[in-house]
Order: sequence, then C-alpha cells, then structure tokens
Amino acid sequence: AELAATYAALILADDGIEITADKITALTNAASIEIEPIWASLLAKALEGKNVKELLSNVGAGGAGPAAAPGAAAAGGAAAA
Repeated sequence: AELAATYAALILADDGIEITADKITALTNAASIEIEPIWASLLAKALEGKNVKELLSNVGAGGAGPAAAPGAAAAGGAAAA
C-alpha cells in the first residue's frame, strides 16, 4: 500500500499536479488499492514544496556542489600564473 502511494505521488508529479493526500488517496482508490490515510498524508507532507522530478534526477549525485564552468578553471589558473 505504501508503494502504491509513492507511485501515485510520482504520477501526480509527472503530470505537474500538486501532490496532496486527497489526490494520492483518489489515485490509489481508482486503482482499487486501499491505503491508510496516514500514509497519503505523510507522503504529501514530505513532498510539500519539493520538485519531485528534480529529486529523482539527482538520485546518486552524492550531494556534491555544482560543477565549475569549463572556463572557470582556466581563468583561475591564468590569474594565479
């Protein structure tokens, strides 16, 4: 059931629809999967204000900072020389 709620949240994010507990519950009910309301509520709260597509694209990024622009190292090296 928790996995179904997660899939429902992903469907909503993919369609650009705000992720709410009511919408998660509606999707899981449409799929004939009953979930406890607490799971939909917790998931909606956890994803509130977050860009789910961005979270998925950064999986495995390791939390590294943004990469420097290609010319930045060359410019910095020239300035140091």
